[in-house]
Amino acid sequence: MSETSNFSDQYKRRAKAPAIDPEEREKQLISLAVNNAERRLMSGTAPTAIVVHYLKLASAREELEKEKLRKEIALLETKKLVADSAMHMEELYTNAIKAMTTYGSSINNESQVEESE
Repeated sequence: MSETSNFSDQYKRRAKAPAIDPEEREKQLISLAVNNAERRLMSGTAPTAIVVHYLKLASAREELEKEKLRKEIALLETKKLVADSAMHMEELYTNAIKAMTTYGSSINNESQVEESE
C-alpha cells in the first residue's frame, strides 16, 4: 500500500467534522500537518525542510526568542495596566474636583443665606 493512501486511510478513520470557527479549523489543520510531519520523520521519508524546521525548534536560540517574546508580551500587558491606571486616576481627580466645586458653591450659598438673614 502506498504511503499517501495509508495516510488518507488514517485520516478518514480519525477525521472529525471540520470546525466552523476559523481559529478552530486552523488548529485542526495544524494538528494534521504536525501529525503528518511526525509520521514522515519516523519513517525516514521527511523532506529536508521538515527536518530543518524541527531542528530549529530544538535550538537554544529558538528558546531565547520564545522567552524574549514572552517578556515583550508581559511588558506590553504591564504598559496597558499602567495606562488604564492613569486613566482611572484622571477620572478620580476629575470627580474630586467636581465634588470640591459643588461643595465650595454650597458653602458660598449657605454663607450668603446667613448674611441675608
